[in-house]
Amino acid sequence: MTISRSTYRRFVLSLVMAGAALPGLVLGQTKPAHRMPDGKPDFSGFFHWPEAVNGFKGKGGSATVFDPKLFAPLKPDGEAFFEPRTGDPRHDEPRDFCMPAGFPGGFFQAYPVQLFQTKDYLVLLNEFQRITRVVPLDNRPHRKDLEPTFYGDPVGRWEGDTLVIDTTGFKRWSLDDYFYSNPKEFRMHSDAFHTIERLSWKDDNTILYQFTVDDPKIFTKPWSQDFQMVLRPDWEKQGLLEYVCEENNRCQGGHCDSSK
Repeated sequence: MTISRSTYRRFVLSLVMAGAALPGLVLGQTKPAHRMPDGKPDFSGFFHWPEAVNGFKGKGGSATVFDPKLFAPLKPDGEAFFEPRTGDPRHDEPRDFCMPAGFPGGFFQAYPVQLFQTKDYLVLLNEFQRITRVVPLDNRPHRKDLEPTFYGDPVGRWEGDTLVIDTTGFKRWSLDDYFYSNPKEFRMHSDAFHTIERLSWKDDNTILYQFTVDDPKIFTKPWSQDFQMVLRPDWEKQGLLEYVCEENNRCQGGHCDSSK
C-alpha cells in the first residue's frame, strides 16, 4: 500500500502530539541542562541566597526568619526554644564578636552563594563569613564520636533528581535571626538538632530548596519550609568577595569585651 507524503506527515504529527517517540525524532532536549557526565543533576554555579517561596520574610524583611505558621507544636518543655537577651554579647549577638553564625542561619544570610559539584562532593560556599560546607554524595554513615559543631556533619544521597542532605552533630546554637524581629526572644535549636535539605532543579535558572527542621527536644515532629535559589551567572565575573572577621575578634581567650 502506498502512503502519500501528506498522509505520512499527518501520521507523524499525530504521534508527536501524543508524546510518542520515533526513531531519529527528537522531542525537546535529549539531555536536560545542568547535568554531570554521569547524568546526575549539577548544582554548580553562583546563586541568590534562599528566599521563601511564599514570600514570607518576617519583621524587618530578614531572609533568615522561619515562618512560625509552619512550626510543629512545641513539646511541654520546648519553651526553652525562646530565650530573651541575657546581656552576654556572645549570646545576644555572637556574630558581632566573630563567632560563627551557625547553620542554618548562616546559609540564609543575604549574601551570594556559590556551589561546586564533583562526582563525589557538593561544596556550598557562602560569601557571608566564608562559610564552607563539604557534602559527600555517597550516602555514607554519619561520623561517630565527633564533637558537636556549628555546622554539623552533612551526608548527601540521591533520590532520583533530588539531592537530599542529611545533617546531624550540631552544638546548641541560634536557629535564625528572630532576635531582630523580636528582641525579647531569641530562637535556638537544641543539641539534638537534625536537618534535611532537598535540592532539585525547578527550571534552568531556579533550584527548589526545601529545609526540614527535626529537633525532638523542642518540637513534637519535623516541619519544613520551601525556598528557592535563583542562578546568577552575572555574579561569576566578580566572584565572592573576601569576608574577614578575625581582625575584629574581640573575644580573646573566649572572653568578649563589649566595650571595645
